[in-house]
Amino acid sequence: MGRVRLRGRKGSGTVAELGSGESASTSRFMATSDLMSELQKDSIQLDEDSERKVVKMLLRLLEDKNGEVQNLAVKCLGPLVGKVKEYQVETIVDALCANMRSDKEQLRDIAGIGLKTVLSELPTAATGSSLASNVCRKITGQLTSAIAQQEDVAVQLEALDILSDMLSRLGAPLGAFHASLLHCLLPQLSSPRLAVRKRAVGALGHLAAACSTDLFVELADHLLDRLPGPRAPASPAAIRTLIQCLGSIGRQAGHRLGAHLDRLVPLVEEFCNLDDDELRESCLQAFEAFLRKCPKEMAPHVPNVTSLCLQYIKHDPNYNYDSDEDEEQMETEDSEFSEQESEEEYSDDDDVSWKVRRAAAKCLAALIDSRPDLLPDFHCALAPALIHRFKEREENVKADVFGAYIVLLRQTRPPKGWMEVMEEPTQTSSNLQMLRGQVPLVMKALQRQLKDWSARARQGCFSLLTELAGVLPGSLAEHMPVLVAGIVFSLADRSSSSTIRMDALAFLQGLLGTEPAEAFQPHLPTLLPPVLACVADPFYKIAAEALLVLQELVRALWPLDGPRKLDPEPYVGEMSAATLARLRATDLDQEVKERAISCMGHLVGHLGDRLGDDLEPSLLLLLDRLRNEITRLSAVKALTLVAVSPLKISLQPILAEALPILASFLRKNQRALRLATLAALAALAQSQGPGLPPPAVRAVLAELPALVSESDMHVAQLAVDFLATITRAQPASMAEVSGPVLAELLRLLRSPLLPAGVLMATEGFLQALVGTRPPCVDYAKLIGLLTAPVYEQAADGGPGLHKQVFHSLARCVAALAAACPQEAAGTANRLVGEARSPSSSPGVKVLAFLSLAEVGQVAGPGPQRELKAVLLEALGSPSEDVRAAASYALGRVGAGNLPDFLPFLLGQMEAEPRRQYLLLHSLREALGAAQPDSLKPYAEDIWALLFQRCEGAEEGTRGVVAECIGKLVLVNPPFLLPRFRKQLAAGQPHTRCTAITAAKYLISDQPHPIDPLLKTFIGEFMESLQDPDLNVRRATLAFFNSAVHNKPSLVRDLLDDILPFLYQETKIRRDLIREVEMGPFKHTVDDGLDVRKAAFECMYSLLESCLGQLDVCEFLNHVEDGLKDHYDIRMLTFIMLARLATLCPVPVLQRVDRLIEPLRATCTAKVKAGSVKQEFEKQDELKRSAMRAVAALLTIPEVGKSPIMADFLSQIRSNPELAALFESIQKDSVSAPSTDSMELS
Repeated sequence: MGRVRLRGRKGSGTVAELGSGESASTSRFMATSDLMSELQKDSIQLDEDSERKVVKMLLRLLEDKNGEVQNLAVKCLGPLVGKVKEYQVETIVDALCANMRSDKEQLRDIAGIGLKTVLSELPTAATGSSLASNVCRKITGQLTSAIAQQEDVAVQLEALDILSDMLSRLGAPLGAFHASLLHCLLPQLSSPRLAVRKRAVGALGHLAAACSTDLFVELADHLLDRLPGPRAPASPAAIRTLIQCLGSIGRQAGHRLGAHLDRLVPLVEEFCNLDDDELRESCLQAFEAFLRKCPKEMAPHVPNVTSLCLQYIKHDPNYNYDSDEDEEQMETEDSEFSEQESEEEYSDDDDVSWKVRRAAAKCLAALIDSRPDLLPDFHCALAPALIHRFKEREENVKADVFGAYIVLLRQTRPPKGWMEVMEEPTQTSSNLQMLRGQVPLVMKALQRQLKDWSARARQGCFSLLTELAGVLPGSLAEHMPVLVAGIVFSLADRSSSSTIRMDALAFLQGLLGTEPAEAFQPHLPTLLPPVLACVADPFYKIAAEALLVLQELVRALWPLDGPRKLDPEPYVGEMSAATLARLRATDLDQEVKERAISCMGHLVGHLGDRLGDDLEPSLLLLLDRLRNEITRLSAVKALTLVAVSPLKISLQPILAEALPILASFLRKNQRALRLATLAALAALAQSQGPGLPPPAVRAVLAELPALVSESDMHVAQLAVDFLATITRAQPASMAEVSGPVLAELLRLLRSPLLPAGVLMATEGFLQALVGTRPPCVDYAKLIGLLTAPVYEQAADGGPGLHKQVFHSLARCVAALAAACPQEAAGTANRLVGEARSPSSSPGVKVLAFLSLAEVGQVAGPGPQRELKAVLLEALGSPSEDVRAAASYALGRVGAGNLPDFLPFLLGQMEAEPRRQYLLLHSLREALGAAQPDSLKPYAEDIWALLFQRCEGAEEGTRGVVAECIGKLVLVNPPFLLPRFRKQLAAGQPHTRCTAITAAKYLISDQPHPIDPLLKTFIGEFMESLQDPDLNVRRATLAFFNSAVHNKPSLVRDLLDDILPFLYQETKIRRDLIREVEMGPFKHTVDDGLDVRKAAFECMYSLLESCLGQLDVCEFLNHVEDGLKDHYDIRMLTFIMLARLATLCPVPVLQRVDRLIEPLRATCTAKVKAGSVKQEFEKQDELKRSAMRAVAALLTIPEVGKSPIMADFLSQIRSNPELAALFESIQKDSVSAPSTDSMELS
């Protein structure tokens, strides 16, 4: 009710005021201002009468005599558009169009601004609203007639501006007008007015992105036909306009220009040679656009474009750089002054040659960015030229020269991750070698720039050097004197903004991370004073950055893991004073407080033994900050640093008070605080263990049982780790808490999702409990507690425990046995007895076998024989779980006693063919657990036995055989790998398939000694892709996928040979499709599907790790075929398409029209009536996946302007079901960034 009254009173009151024409303009201004603030509220709702009044009033105010009232009225149009009905918007637009043709200039200007405001507020077609397209259709005709008339240039310009704006936002819905717009805009290119030509060029660029293919071809042909041969007479202005137009089209819709480039580029190259700097700039800008949007089509023209860029990047006819070089020789005190003077002397307002140089630098950056495959050539040809141009006198150009060199550095950066640890791809290392050679030249060129009067030039230097240090860590160490001088110069620079000082500090912090500490030691007396001055700076951002640098200095120069090479005595006092001053101040920004605490933590941790009288105040301040809610997290982390320090700093002054505070943090909801507190407590227990005051320790321990819970496994792991440490340090304190903690722990051990880290922590804690003297908890009692759940389950027949729980409990039993060797033999014998007893339940037997597997060797020959008999008997048990556990135990126990068990195991395999599968599992465990050297004597026997079983009929058995062969080869790779290769070549299809599957087990995701040897054989293994047998080819693809996923460096150099065979496997083969009759129905079976699926999975993995070695256009051809394939393959290719849209948008954009059709077919497909439920679910999942691909494509800005995509999107929106699905997917993609990779191997 209130809202309606407000609407009536305020709305009509304001309108009444607006209507009083006689009232002073101030009153109208105030009333319009009131209306503006009302319209901006979300709550306002206008009824039809109010709408009409407000619109009528505002249109009248647009013609007000007072300019300020007019301006406010125009601003009101924006929020009003969303509040009124469609026909009112059309009324507004009609009135504005009429005003556009008015004789009064002011009215025309206001109408132009009004139309732009309305257009910018219209909902885009993406929202499904048709308002925008209706309004645009209404005004397009009026705009074209305004553009076509020649009388009034101002109207023309305004109309062109609005049209350009409209086409950029709403190009696709205007499809029906594109042809008339094109024919209206093309003549404007030959207008005598430069401003008209410029705006027409902009509008044509936006039109080119949205028009149909036929119109685009018409536009491109028109421009190419108008371009005269370089020898033909033509006005420079006309050529310039045409080239600018092509450049504009290149920037907005370059992906569509590919087919025309062979005709176009040679012409543009010729025009570059005409003596006209503006034309040269336009030509180079056009090349930049072509290189970014059509790298493949530009490949033949790269040499010519490169030489043009190299020629024009030094095109500076009005300046003599040689005199600069001479000046450098005889530099005097006032060199900076003379340099400025000389620049003023040369300054020439008509000199536009700098624009040519800037365009050349940008073009080089585009070239380097779009062709990473040519890096070695760029290092030879472009790098020296760019370094030579660092001396550029024009600031804008210099920034772009730096930018181009930074792009070169980024492209040279080796691939991330552990791949660097393994041998690098040869290409990368040679590029890095070439870059290393450039470092002295770069430093020489930047020496003067680092002390340049211009802050922007120095910022450019810091960016470039940061990038260089990141690509080649350690390469700047020998140039430290120059760098330190540059950093100190910028830190002392108070004249310009604070940004340059922050940049200098950030650069110094980066250097401390990449360069060796020795390089900084001689310069510390020069560096430290300006850094400390910045710590005391009143501007909080500088102080925060400087504290971080000080912290890094302490960490790098006085590391904890090595001897001190530099005496801290001269520096420690002032560093501690500066930090303490910041730490004591309370009226600081949060960031400065946190950094000061962290910096103090580092100072005490690294140099606490030298702090003298400052140590205790520092610790008391840390204690004080622990009590403050805002700084407590930083204080906990700082306390951890001090506690783990090998300097063994005494924390006695604060421990009694700090521990209860830390205990209270364990109750807090903030997870980061709980984790940090547990880390601090563990560090304190480790370093100060026996010295911790027992009452305070008990306060902490009381909080711990609640943290040992399944709800947060990471917290549980840290809590159990701390318990283990404190048990060893203060066993007496554990008396009260061991019961509740054990109860929680046993509950945790029953979780099937127990992470390995928590299990290891639990083992450590249990060992600590029995390891103290006297033990905190008795061994037998602990074993009883651990095994109780299994016995209870046997007794009451309740719901079974999860398989994983048995493994966890067995690990804990083994850990206890290891901690009490005197009890181990008795435990093993008791377990054998339980396993043998006929009265034991399957659960008890499973636990007994798994515990025996973990305990390992059983003492004495008698129990050994008994154990073998028990295990063999259990292999025939009716319970599958017991059989599996016995098979596992046989292998693990055998690994600890090979001479006795292995011949027995191999004999059993020969004697008991029915138990083959279980015995092979035992052998696999034994091969995995035993020491390689101890296996060597048996390698021949095992080898022969395994290869006899490669031809088995059961695929499951062959899988285990393959894994065993893989593990066996790792025992002695140089001897067994060549023999393995012979088997691959000579065997039957099943043998070949098993052998290539075994090769998959030779690849691990960690560096392994077999890698170099494996690399030499991989080419031969991959020849199996030409094997006639389908299963062998599928196994080879699985092997290749594993290599690409886990160790890309093994296959990177072979991709050129492998990819054609891989792509061959993605094709549908008609000869593998057959019809099967199932009763009255005929069913189609595709035997080649699994191989195709494996091939597409390999392609997905290649995207993640070998993108640089792929020809993306060729790759996309096969993805495109996959979009029309079987359900499973379409699902995979949709994911690949989404990934490609992110990784390499340019080639995807070039063929987006072809990619949309299969997506449209999937989204509009109907399931046959009467199909089973699974068919409907499959189709829904496919639609969802296709929609995700569409959403990913739309992240490429130009895709939304494609007419085919626009048509598809309107089709989605017109279908309620698809529209709802698409909306939910777009929301998901906004809220969760796309996961970077998907496990397929």
